[in-house]
Amino acid sequence: MTRYLVLLALLFSTPLVAQNALPASPYAYKQLDDPVKEEKARSLMEELRCLKCQSQSIADSDAPMAGDMRSQVRERIAAGATPEEVRGWLIERYGDWVTYNPPVNAVTGPLWLAPIVLLILAVWLARGLFRRRKNDKKDAS
Repeated sequence: MTRYLVLLALLFSTPLVAQNALPASPYAYKQLDDPVKEEKARSLMEELRCLKCQSQSIADSDAPMAGDMRSQVRERIAAGATPEEVRGWLIERYGDWVTYNPPVNAVTGPLWLAPIVLLILAVWLARGLFRRRKNDKKDAS
């Protein structure tokens, strides 16, 4: 019986241990003093995907990792980097998936071409279906 109580105590105490004890990054929730640089950072944050949430931008996410990424974006913009340089650095660090607008290359090419190929295939199939129906109506009359 005692083993089961210890096991239950360990099971329910694990989430407490998993909490992030680190303080938030300096610019995770603090805006830059220069409004022009803050606007550049903010627009870039809207285009970057939170790696933990996956469906939110880092500007909208409350995940600690998104806060770290916001801080990194603001720190680099404040240091004089352009949004394109920061985006390139983040893509190099986290991969193409971090941006909502990935560059076209050998890896992402199929993602860009697949909708076009599927649209052409759908038009071709619909055309064949309509021709077949038209021919069936001619044969029936």
